[in-house]
Amino acid sequence: MLMAASTSPLKILNAQIVACNDCARLREHCTEVARVRRRAYSDWEYWGKPVPSFGDEQARVLTLGLAPGAHGSNRTGRMFTGDGSGDFLYPVLYEAGFASQPKSVSREDGMKLKGMWISAVVRCAPPGNKPLPAEQRQCAHWLDEELALLKHLRVTVCLGRIAFDGLLAHEQRRGKLTSRSGLVFAHGAEYALPDGLILIASYHPSLQNTNTGKLTRPMFLNVFKRARKLAGLE
Repeated sequence: MLMAASTSPLKILNAQIVACNDCARLREHCTEVARVRRRAYSDWEYWGKPVPSFGDEQARVLTLGLAPGAHGSNRTGRMFTGDGSGDFLYPVLYEAGFASQPKSVSREDGMKLKGMWISAVVRCAPPGNKPLPAEQRQCAHWLDEELALLKHLRVTVCLGRIAFDGLLAHEQRRGKLTSRSGLVFAHGAEYALPDGLILIASYHPSLQNTNTGKLTRPMFLNVFKRARKLAGLE
């Protein structure tokens, strides 16, 4: 099928991501979750495919997560939409001026992002929220292609250690980073990478972190306010 001439490279890339079948274990898991469904979502038609990225194609800030949730993004088809992590994330993005509304419930809810693009290092929901190292490597080229198309990017907020490691691995694949010495994951840590991109690390907004108080709303909001300032979006 021919793409319309006006279709952007990022939209074309997202379509390619959705059609990916490279990781059999992940595809089988997502398909089975979509078939069985959770009782609370029995009336939903689950997305059940690799989840595309979402946001403003002129973004200066990238928010990078781990992977879709089985009954969140794997159900709704939008990053960080439909589960506890998204319920914590989007109100903060709204307050920080990146999101048009504080709730993200479906792909058709009218949510718009300004100045931000949301992605993940793995595009399919993994069993137990733990993608295998081989699956992370298999999926890595999508991030490489995506970041090459985000021409205005200045800051990346990495949600959790796997996203942090995933971004550094991307920099190494590009030959921009020769050593990870001194680049240690910690909430609020900031690093200026050799290519000029600024990395900000944050705890992941998982229920395990937010329900225990390891990550609080003020802590999270400060990360995105800082990202906004560093990206020149004040």
